Amino acid sequence: MLDQLSRNDRLRLMKFVCSFAWVDLEIQAEEREFVHRLIRRLELDDADRARVEGWLAHPPEPEAVDPTRVPPAHRQVFLEAIRGVIAADGRIVPEERAAFDIFRDLVE
Repeated sequence: MLDQLSRNDRLRLMKFVCSFAWVDLEIQAEEREFVHRLIRRLELDDADRARVEGWLAHPPEPEAVDPTRVPPAHRQVFLEAIRGVIAADGRIVPEERAAFDIFRDLVE
């Protein structure tokens, strides 16, 4: 399914994933590795990789992660990727759970 995402949707996905990695205000090593694995799976080019690294250094602006802009056909992919990043470090803090639940409710 990832291969069906356009370049813009791949970047949108990564922006959401990075924003969820920031929910607890700290990027864990496991979350960073999850993001890097996803970058490889999405086959992002160097410029897009640099953009994602920027989102790992500083979270995307809240208005840049609007759930209503997630294409309906790709909502499940976004949910799975977000679930993956928040679980990557082996624990899901209440803030991550709440943010995920809100996102899920908005896209389902």
